[in-house]
Amino acid sequence: MQMDPYFLIITVIDVFVLGIMCILTKHNETLSKQKRQWFIRSFVLIIAISVLEVVTVVVDQGPASLRWINICANYLGFGLTPAVPIFLASALENNRSTRYALLLEAVYLLLLAISYPCKIVFYIDRNNQYMRGDFFGIYIAVYFAGILYLLAITVQVVKMYQNKSKHHIYLIAAFLLVGTMVQVAFPQIHVTWLCVTLLAILFFTYCNGMWQQLDELTGLLNQNSYLNKTDALSQSGTLVVFDIDDFKQVNDHYGHLTGDQCLKEIADCIKKAYSKDGFCYRIGGDEFCVLLNENADTEACYRNLIKELKIRRKTRKILPRVSVGSAPFAADDDILTVKETADQNMYQFKRKQKAGDTESGGAHQDTIPSPHPAQAHRIASEG
Repeated sequence: MQMDPYFLIITVIDVFVLGIMCILTKHNETLSKQKRQWFIRSFVLIIAISVLEVVTVVVDQGPASLRWINICANYLGFGLTPAVPIFLASALENNRSTRYALLLEAVYLLLLAISYPCKIVFYIDRNNQYMRGDFFGIYIAVYFAGILYLLAITVQVVKMYQNKSKHHIYLIAAFLLVGTMVQVAFPQIHVTWLCVTLLAILFFTYCNGMWQQLDELTGLLNQNSYLNKTDALSQSGTLVVFDIDDFKQVNDHYGHLTGDQCLKEIADCIKKAYSKDGFCYRIGGDEFCVLLNENADTEACYRNLIKELKIRRKTRKILPRVSVGSAPFAADDDILTVKETADQNMYQFKRKQKAGDTESGGAHQDTIPSPHPAQAHRIASEG
């Protein structure tokens, strides 16, 4: 079969670009080793399938002696395609669900091989010509299931990481689906793997942007994200600041690993209590803050925080107490002034609570915070 020169050029460009992506990813020290490996595997897999598609075009309707190459190339192409979104999902979140997805991919490969003589998905006739099987839709369904799986994992992780561009992933997925449907409807137009290449690069860029906003230890948004967000406030709300009481003593008595675990636990409590109504940040060693929406129920958030801390202390009794202060802000307010007010409220209440502990002989008193946004609070140990 005569090769379309444009298709060959597109494939060469794909392979070249993906090769560069492999090199860039390998030397990207901001990513963990596991994430780098899965992204590189994804890029290599796309390169392999793109080359296999070229092989199928070259040998199709060629000499009968090349029929076995046509069969193998098509089988690997149809079999490995659904693995691409699974590999990308593994780069994002490698957990039990991704292992199950990889197992299902292996089962699909096996079934595709066993069912080939029945001409279910595709077959190569005696003239060495590729033909779609009566149930070609099975391949389409499995491939789309892989895309939907990637989308579901991405939405889940984005929600967990409080990503501000969470809706952009739908545009990326829609782009891939449209590009794929073009080739399904018009097999002579080979654009699927160009679209998949662009998807992989866009997805890599999207994930990198998301991870760069995060504090690596706690998973909350980091200080740079906070500074960029507050550089120009565009709406009213409440700034809530948190400080862990006597955190240095935890590090001194139990070690920094235990201290880090306490930071993770408290950060998770803050995120569970506040993330539905605002963005949660780690802005320093043991300093956290939340930018609450204007209509957020601050009292309900505080109660949720108390509840979460109480639950965590049942298994980690050394979890320190958390001092909380807040201050309202309006659009175009100077965030430094707002934060100074919130800090002053928080430290004022911290001093009062320490004085109260001294008077009560050091016993921890449970305090339910006031809902007033300008009032400082103390989330005390419960139990």
